[in-house]
Amino acid sequence: MVVAVLFVFSIFGAQLLRLQGFDASAVSAHALDSRLATQVIPAQRGSILDDKGTVLASSIERRTVTVDQTAVPEYKKTVDGVYTKVGVAGAAEDLSPLLGIPVEKLTPMLTGTSRYRVLQKNVTPLNWRKVSQLGVPGIYSEPTSERNYPTSTSAASLVGFLQADGSAGAGLEVLMDQELRGKPGKTVYEQALDGRIIPSGYQQTTPAVPGKDVRLTIDSDLQWFAQNALAQKVIETNALSGTVVVQSVRTGQLLAVASYPTFDPNAPGQSSDNWTNKAFSDVYEPGSTGKVMTAAAALQEGVVTPSTVVEVPNRLRRADHREFKDSHDHPTEYLTFAGVLAVSSNLGTMLVGEKMSPTTLHDYFAKFGLGETSGMAFPGESRGILEPVKQWDGSQRYTVMYGQGLSVNALQATAVYQTIANGGVRIPPRIIASVGGVPAPAAQPVRVVSSEVAKELRDMLEGVVTSEGTAPEAKIDGYRVAGKTGTADRYDPKVGGYSGKTASFIGFAPADDPQIVVSVTLQRPVKGYFGGVVAGPVFRDVMTYALQEFKIPPTSSKAPKVRIKVDPPPPASDPSVIRDGRSGGGSAGPRR
Repeated sequence: MVVAVLFVFSIFGAQLLRLQGFDASAVSAHALDSRLATQVIPAQRGSILDDKGTVLASSIERRTVTVDQTAVPEYKKTVDGVYTKVGVAGAAEDLSPLLGIPVEKLTPMLTGTSRYRVLQKNVTPLNWRKVSQLGVPGIYSEPTSERNYPTSTSAASLVGFLQADGSAGAGLEVLMDQELRGKPGKTVYEQALDGRIIPSGYQQTTPAVPGKDVRLTIDSDLQWFAQNALAQKVIETNALSGTVVVQSVRTGQLLAVASYPTFDPNAPGQSSDNWTNKAFSDVYEPGSTGKVMTAAAALQEGVVTPSTVVEVPNRLRRADHREFKDSHDHPTEYLTFAGVLAVSSNLGTMLVGEKMSPTTLHDYFAKFGLGETSGMAFPGESRGILEPVKQWDGSQRYTVMYGQGLSVNALQATAVYQTIANGGVRIPPRIIASVGGVPAPAAQPVRVVSSEVAKELRDMLEGVVTSEGTAPEAKIDGYRVAGKTGTADRYDPKVGGYSGKTASFIGFAPADDPQIVVSVTLQRPVKGYFGGVVAGPVFRDVMTYALQEFKIPPTSSKAPKVRIKVDPPPPASDPSVIRDGRSGGGSAGPRR
């Protein structure tokens, strides 16, 4: 028996020697690992700010309150001066008003054997302090955050939102997600069997790296005004949708990008159909606002001058005898080329445009930015439709001249007028001003037409807002305004053909020293659909606000006199007149 006892003790001794001697560090490390727990520290997501620092999106500190159900029955508190165990019932009664959960619903959530269960999310720090002060055993919290959008619907489709799981859902939240989200940290600590932190135990914290703030070029006040002006007009005309784009002429920076219908980013699930910003995503045939590209090409190629006379009949037959017409019947008119643009004559534009090859026209359209994205990589951005020349059919050769047979988004349409206003230099649009305080790289400018041609076009476009033009509604007292109306047939993929109209007006001011360009587009308006009547007033209101917001002084110079109609008509033998079937004009040669 002595030998047997000594043998057993020797085994115990050997094992004790192994554990505390040879394998002490390994055993200690294994024991420590069994007691360690890890808590992730979420990174604070960066804010999205406007150009003046106004918050458009920010993250607010919140807590997720959890429970270890096995510990709650030990809850004690003072009742009538006596320290008493009140258990689950008392805990439910005390926690209910702080968590906003009825007692009858909270009681089963606190009862059971689960070591982890979420009680309430998005609890404010103040409320969590009150919960913590109760001292209910097993009640813990995890740091989290809630995304807040102070400007609500006015910039919703631009800024975007976060989904319930914290992932980016749309807009700039998606585009800048990597910069905004930061890097989570973690805390590793020793815990007892009941899940409590051991105060004197091991604890190590790796702090979270907060996300970077993203500052935009957007002016939130102007964005709010443009969004509301657009919404009122869409509702008033019973339109399907609409966009307003405001852009700086000299920098290409976007100052406002409104899209309607919109949604509330604080509750995005209520309107999932309007998450995308239609100025980036929706493509449409621009109609007469696209004529300025044909005009720019014709002036640059020396086909015409602003004063070249064009004989405009009531009908033109082209492309296998297809009949083309203007928006209204009229007798044969004699217009200057400036007049063709001012009264928005399809036929006058065709007579001039056909003096250039289809390839020449296509090349100018591409220089203006059609058929390609802006380079911003905004979610859902479309490149529009600009088919290769070899795919143009007979009629498309002519329809593209007046903005049908090709498609753009609102940003591309706006960029055409930014180019003309900026002396013929296109600056791709940009919306990010800086990330984490570091300025974003500037866009690379593209020369499209000469400064002389751009100046001629600016003068011609001023004729559009006169009483003889198509948009006197866009005139602004005290400022010279240049722009163009558009009323195009709208292709609807749901019906597989044209349905309704696209009404638009795009212009810039002051015309003698352009600073701001504004485009207004309404899709399928019912109560009125001509661009000047429907979109012109919105342009006037938004542009007036923008001029005041950026403290741009009134015009000091007088607008040039734009000759539109020629009366009496020139003699039939005049070779300088552009007529159906005659060569006329073009003697100046290309201007490079």
